[in-house]
Amino acid sequence: MSNLLIYTKKGIYCEIADVYIDPWKKVSKAFITHGHSDHARPGSSQYICVNESKNIIKYRLKTQNVSSIAYGEEIYVNGVKFSFHPAGHIIGSAQIRVEYKDEIWVVSGDYKTENDQFSGNFESIPCHTFITESTFGLPIFNWKPQDKVLSEINNWWSTNKSNDKISCLTAYSLGKAQRLISGLDSSIGKIFTHSTIENTNKVIRDSGIFLQKTELLTPETTKKALKGSILLASSSLIDSEWQKKYGETEIATASGWMNVKKTSRWGGVDTGFVLSDHADWSGLLEAIKATKAEKIYVTHGYSDSFSRYLRSIGYDAEILETEYSGENIED
Repeated sequence: MSNLLIYTKKGIYCEIADVYIDPWKKVSKAFITHGHSDHARPGSSQYICVNESKNIIKYRLKTQNVSSIAYGEEIYVNGVKFSFHPAGHIIGSAQIRVEYKDEIWVVSGDYKTENDQFSGNFESIPCHTFITESTFGLPIFNWKPQDKVLSEINNWWSTNKSNDKISCLTAYSLGKAQRLISGLDSSIGKIFTHSTIENTNKVIRDSGIFLQKTELLTPETTKKALKGSILLASSSLIDSEWQKKYGETEIATASGWMNVKKTSRWGGVDTGFVLSDHADWSGLLEAIKATKAEKIYVTHGYSDSFSRYLRSIGYDAEILETEYSGENIED
């Protein structure tokens, strides 16, 4: 990398402004695209994010050194103009636009081009250089519309209820869990959550963001209460003591990896629903085209294959090695 943003051992760095974007080591000033642990890491002196992400990052990093701005608001640091723009990945996710002397870069972080009705729209930002993820950067990854997948999930839950079974849906605690909660049909039954998810739900609700009612799973929750209900929990709870306690349970997960026929990525679940918080193959190409960027840097995921394909269709594209991990279940 060169010019406005450079690659360092601590992360993506704007030397002119002395600002890092999603650094993976401690720095003095970190601009953060979103709250997932591969992008927001503890130990830095100052964090800046969008308003919707402020309380999430304070909670997850256990720090008060977080300030925030609105989407689209411009701030200047030593003559460099920064602004945050919707990424559509999870609640409070952003792309970061960096401009200096008519040169424009965009660091996309993680993004999704379909509006899931909870995480917000993805915004196309014209730029000269675009840093893109490639978590699902292969042609085999093409998502169904969200409403169809949510219908499949609710039908699965309803069927389990009619068979007197408990439904358990695994999801990482920030992002996927809230997206699923927003799409669940609560007329079927109650929505229970494990504490890791419910604690995050509280932070989001306390930030003024609406999320439909959920109930915390506690040691006192009875098998009778769970029958016909749905429980959202982390994948680490599969085959654990609670499952032995409550008996016959149907376990499912919602992830882009469910697009691949049953492999180790399914993690021992009974049912897989293809639902990702990342752009699929066509979404990645659509986002890149809309930027009209002259240079593309490809990060985490299928970066080798995806950058090679971009070059084959005329883009100046190369791999940028980072410590970001894409769609992994966060327990």
